[in-house]
Amino acid sequence: MISGNLNVIGYGLSAIGPGIGVGIVFAAFINGVARQPEARGQLQGIAFIGFALSEALAILGLVMAFAL
Repeated sequence: MISGNLNVIGYGLSAIGPGIGVGIVFAAFINGVARQPEARGQLQGIAFIGFALSEALAILGLVMAFAL
């Protein structure tokens, strides 16, 4: 018999999305800096905002896993 909580499995599955999102954000940042190095300052701020929004989804999933 399997014992445990299915919320943990749900959180594990929901962490895949933000992980992929962070990879896409920083891949776009590196690509943009490689194309125009002088725009690094502007792109870095946008990349950090995208990173924060992606990680907020992971934290929200973690909260929901323990709240429900």
